[in-house]
Amino acid sequence: MKLTLGHTITMRATHSVLPMLLCTVIAVVGCQPQLPQTVRSGLVYCSEGSPETFNPQLVTSGTTIDAISQQLYDRLLDINPENGELIPGLAQLWQVSNEGKVYHFTLHPNVEFHQTEYFTPTRPLNAEDVVFTFNRIMNSQHPFHQQGGANYPFFQSVDWADLVTSVTAEAPNVVKFELSRPDSSFLSNLATDFAAILSAEYGQQLVTSGELALIDSKPIGTGPFRFKEYQKDLLIRYYRHKNYWRELAKPEQLVFDIVPNNARRMAKLFTHECDVVAFPRVSELGLISQRPDVSVQESTSMNIGFWAFNTAKAPFDNVKVRQALAHAINRDAILQAVYFGHATAANSVLPPTSWAFNPNLPVQQYDPLQAKQLLAEAGYPNGFSMDIWAMPVQRLYNPNALKMAELMQADLAQIGVRASIISYEWNSFRRKLGAYEHDSVLIGWSADNADPDNFFRPLLSCSAALTGSNRANWCDANFDLLISQALLTPDQKQRRSYYMAAQQYLAEQMPLLSIAHSQRFQAISSDIKGVKINPYGGIALANAVKDVE
Repeated sequence: MKLTLGHTITMRATHSVLPMLLCTVIAVVGCQPQLPQTVRSGLVYCSEGSPETFNPQLVTSGTTIDAISQQLYDRLLDINPENGELIPGLAQLWQVSNEGKVYHFTLHPNVEFHQTEYFTPTRPLNAEDVVFTFNRIMNSQHPFHQQGGANYPFFQSVDWADLVTSVTAEAPNVVKFELSRPDSSFLSNLATDFAAILSAEYGQQLVTSGELALIDSKPIGTGPFRFKEYQKDLLIRYYRHKNYWRELAKPEQLVFDIVPNNARRMAKLFTHECDVVAFPRVSELGLISQRPDVSVQESTSMNIGFWAFNTAKAPFDNVKVRQALAHAINRDAILQAVYFGHATAANSVLPPTSWAFNPNLPVQQYDPLQAKQLLAEAGYPNGFSMDIWAMPVQRLYNPNALKMAELMQADLAQIGVRASIISYEWNSFRRKLGAYEHDSVLIGWSADNADPDNFFRPLLSCSAALTGSNRANWCDANFDLLISQALLTPDQKQRRSYYMAAQQYLAEQMPLLSIAHSQRFQAISSDIKGVKINPYGGIALANAVKDVE
């Protein structure tokens, strides 16, 4: 087995009995960097990686979004986690014109921005802040548009600049969005974690001082916590926003302890240095739950783990090659060895819980003989060499990408395909993916809202290919037409017909192999209350309460 490492790759936890796990915990604690006691006094969340930025507009990474979006920012609209419906956020009400092209939002009064060592607001949120926020994304002349490379991957993947023709302040508390065409996903996109509202007043301060880049590294929002400190690869520290417009956050201090290694995160949970741990290995859930001081939370989550082929590279530009690779993979074995039965096999990027799911799709069969025949028809009777990129972090849609890659490597060898496994440090991994340096990659997506479009345009549209977030590097005019037509009508039955056709087309073209829809887990100290899993991604920690005896 050949294993190629770009930088580092995560250590696999393969403990099979509780004593072995506890011994590993003790050994790891001894060499684990310790946070100062002053930091550990608040709520501590053990995260699997460092954020790429402190502005949700600039990323689609769940690791970054979890760390910043729900903690620092608010959005115009929110999502009810119980049913997926849109509810008021910073906008207390909204109106839509009959033709579906003009939206008015009335803002909540007396919403205060954060006061920090580097910024003191002189006024509450108003319509100019919303205008400032979205014009940055769509207006190339905006003073902050070029910051971060003018890359706004989620918004670019949904053609935001082409859709939204103007954002204007009609009154101090009223914002008007004008669209070039109706878009039935528009409101849902305003409720995603990416649509965080920034401070225009802070922006003007940075323009005056000539420090424009600080808007994304020294953040100012209206959320329940304010930024205090960031030490790369070590910690993020937030303090309670004392003038928060909703109920004040329960913790006075919130710390993200950055621990990429899963065994070390578990160690810190067991020694109570961390209160909540992201993405415990599913292989260890039973062992963790045996401890009276720790509990495991589980929730159905809208997500998809997949294997994407770089369709702009040979031989992956050949549909028969992609189909052959898909037939070569034993997904049942992956579901057991990687997800331990805590996931369902996927034959669409859409989860079965989506109202647009196509139940008539053919199930992709494990068929090595068919795979060999397709390879021969494609001109590769003796196979070829390729890379499989495996994420170095655990995510809910793929709890162990390295293990999955090893299983796939063995499957591919049976049809003459020689696969090398590659990984890098997480931020380098994502940067190189965005540059399309990979042959194929094991990655995935977690829904930001209940709209089916959230699984199509951000993952597979031509616009997403241009921004680097389309991991298959696949641009297909037929597919884009289907998903675009779905957005032009508010009629759900008609939209569903387009989405069902789009799923059928994906099954034929196979730019990616859908592998699994996973359950979401997190491990939490038993004395922590008020933390719930959100099925639409992100994590909110403002209501966390630690029982102290």
